[in-house]
Amino acid sequence: MIGMGAMIGAGIFVLTGLAAEIAGPAAILVFALNGVVTAFTGLSYAELAASIPKSGGGYAFVREVFADLPSFVMGWMLWFAYMIAGGLYALGFAPNFLELLHVYDLTPAPDQVGAVALPVVDAAVPAAVGLAFVAVLGLVVLNAISTAASGSVETIFTLIKVSILVVFVAFGATSPMFTSAEFQPLFADGGGPLSILPAMGLTFIAFEGYDLITTVTEEVKNPRENIPKAIFVSLAVTVVVYLAVVSVAVGTLGADGLAAAGEAGIAQAATEFMPTGLPVIRNGGAIIVFGAVFSTLTALNAVVIASSRVAFSMGREDQLLPSFGQLHHRYGTPFVAILASGVVMLGSVALPTQSAGNMSSLFFLLSFIVVNGSVIKLRRERPDMNRPYKMPYYPIPPVLGIVLNLILTGVLVEYLLRTDVLALGLSAGWIALGVVAYAVYTRLGADESASKPTGADETAPQTDD
Repeated sequence: MIGMGAMIGAGIFVLTGLAAEIAGPAAILVFALNGVVTAFTGLSYAELAASIPKSGGGYAFVREVFADLPSFVMGWMLWFAYMIAGGLYALGFAPNFLELLHVYDLTPAPDQVGAVALPVVDAAVPAAVGLAFVAVLGLVVLNAISTAASGSVETIFTLIKVSILVVFVAFGATSPMFTSAEFQPLFADGGGPLSILPAMGLTFIAFEGYDLITTVTEEVKNPRENIPKAIFVSLAVTVVVYLAVVSVAVGTLGADGLAAAGEAGIAQAATEFMPTGLPVIRNGGAIIVFGAVFSTLTALNAVVIASSRVAFSMGREDQLLPSFGQLHHRYGTPFVAILASGVVMLGSVALPTQSAGNMSSLFFLLSFIVVNGSVIKLRRERPDMNRPYKMPYYPIPPVLGIVLNLILTGVLVEYLLRTDVLALGLSAGWIALGVVAYAVYTRLGADESASKPTGADETAPQTDD
């Protein structure tokens, strides 16, 4: 559920309109091909998760295979990717929640809601940013005090949103509005198949869920068998759901209408073809907005869990402060790792939605390249290792995974240079900060070891004689 919770979330409700804006009706190909690209990396994750049943996701695998600095950079990138994804999902939650309140006449339309005055300082923040902040804060507190509670919330939210999307597809596919003419021409502005590459890079974050599954490996029963199954099932279900929902949205609202509606594209499509005058819920659009609220909250909760587990794993490996790798004595949760992740996540809600998505996608692409390399390195160095699951047709899947992720990374970086230098600058800054932090932390550790009295451990027991 945690993998599906992350993948069937903001990707549909926040990124579908953006994909349609760039790729036109070929948005459906964007998500289909992203599913194919992630399938190759998914095979690598399944083999590594079965062989190395440790929490921490891709970081845990890379830590097992590579030296200290490369594994630290991997964990640093993955941790950041999840935290920024949290900001993206929170920013997707806020406008949909305002729209839900508007449907029931509790607030004006989202674009007419004013800023919220802060009680202590003389300042005001947009209502959407304030709501995003509150959502992150609430889920961080929930996860910090109870792992069991957060897991139950994840399961309930995922079941609700999948049910709502099934209703959306059922009404849309049988609606008189649905027409194949909306898919002609398939590519925007007569562009060829390569024109969809930038949209693939931008929406790649939608398929990060299989890494997220492996961040909680040690909290799963029989992980060597169940984690590979969870990866394959969640990926297959997610691709089917995405293709069905995007097909209905494009076929009813059209790519131009979907792009114009932005984050509310799916809800706008539902409003057009679902029945109105319904008791209590009033119209079909309200159902989808309700689903969008649940979906973004589910995805947000999932990345709060995942980001903290990556930090917890790094702390346990002595690559972050030891307090990151410790469980709270009362709550049994990685308390410090959750709070630290929450701080960065809270700051990320001040970013533009598109920049948050760009940065998170970029770091996931880079991380997946390293994970595919880990499979190849591990096969060469430890051929006799116990592998309960071995991918078929090795080494074709990991090599294709590396090549395809490299292509998307290059396309995304070129796109960011033209359209979003802020995202590229912040990404480079985070890497630089990590390298500096690693150098300082390593130096302090070396100084502490050098100042420790030689043979202190051995002399203490001898005093008892």
